[in-house]
Amino acid sequence: MPFVQVTIVEGRTVEQKRALIQGITEACVSAVDATPENVRIAIYEVSPDEWGVAGETVTQIRARNS
Repeated sequence: MPFVQVTIVEGRTVEQKRALIQGITEACVSAVDATPENVRIAIYEVSPDEWGVAGETVTQIRARNS
């Protein structure tokens, strides 16, 4: 039974998260011959102030790039 944990920065829509869950499920079915009913996926969201890239928060990066 595959169990996949995904951590993403907050801000995705419900539709985007549903599409992510569907895509990951399909990938598990294809890659490890699992049945869709046996695939489990957990999405964890963190704020852009709690996610760092190259010494900066995502909030800082977004502010600089906008």
